[in-house]
Amino acid sequence: MTGPELKQLRADLSDALEQKLTAADMAKLCGLPEKGGGDTIRRWEVSGPMPEATKLLRVLAMASERYPILEKFDIFDRHDVREEDRPAKRAAFREQMRDEARRRLG
Repeated sequence: MTGPELKQLRADLSDALEQKLTAADMAKLCGLPEKGGGDTIRRWEVSGPMPEATKLLRVLAMASERYPILEKFDIFDRHDVREEDRPAKRAAFREQMRDEARRRLG
């Protein structure tokens, strides 16, 4: 993930959560310390995040419709899920991801 991609992710998550996320908010979502976490996010928005953080950010990104549901989370395209039920199950999963992000934000 590049710095500009992280910056776009913050904007996309802001849209998904229907609230403007600050760099400090993104730091909370990533589990960074309150002191200095926002500064870390701002640096990452220029240089790109560390690989460990990128993994977490890709999971958080699933809260937005603009990002794919990662393969290891995609239980909706299995043979035992009826095709007509899949869109609703995907939507419920994304809402669950948004709820988790809101919970982390407090």
